Amino acid sequence: MQHITIDNKLIYPSKVVCIGRNYTEHIKELNNETPDEMVFFIKPNSSISDKLIFPKGYNRCHYEAEISFLIEENKISAVGFGLDLTLREIQSKLKKKGLPWERAKAFNNSAVFSKFVPFNKDITKLSIELYINSQLRQKGDYSLMINKPEEIIKEANSFLSFEDGDILMSGTPSGVGAFKIGDVFTGKILYADEVIVEQTFKVV
Repeated sequence: MQHITIDNKLIYPSKVVCIGRNYTEHIKELNNETPDEMVFFIKPNSSISDKLIFPKGYNRCHYEAEISFLIEENKISAVGFGLDLTLREIQSKLKKKGLPWERAKAFNNSAVFSKFVPFNKDITKLSIELYINSQLRQKGDYSLMINKPEEIIKEANSFLSFEDGDILMSGTPSGVGAFKIGDVFTGKILYADEVIVEQTFKVV
């Protein structure tokens, strides 16, 4: 079982619950339609990693930085930086055929996480930044989310249950793109403009 870390304690999530198309500018950059209802997909435990590994056998992969939440007793208990890795060409082909996205989203090591920190403050003050090779590539915050995390949890509960230790990925702001082996990622989660999580990953 793959794990995440919080306060030097290992947590073994049963799954990662993800929401797609949750930032308007990201929807526009991929020429997608704004959905009438929340778009969910699941990443299995085998997708979880603390290393940024380029998927073997593929030439292109996209990064998507996301504010990520640890769920306990159906509530947010901690926050971390997450990367939803996406095989975009495969996803586009699947979408055109009306097929599920698992091949493009749920592969091994496709959910990359920093360490998590306990969080019980005002969620509306959270924001995210992603730097690649020292250049700012993505930036977003709570106010830009179409569906807020509390709403996402409630809607997800209409058809599935969060086990303690599961993770919610809350969508990605605009600025997604391809990356390559050797790139250096620095992900930050900020609370009221103060960095509370920061982690660097080198693509291997």
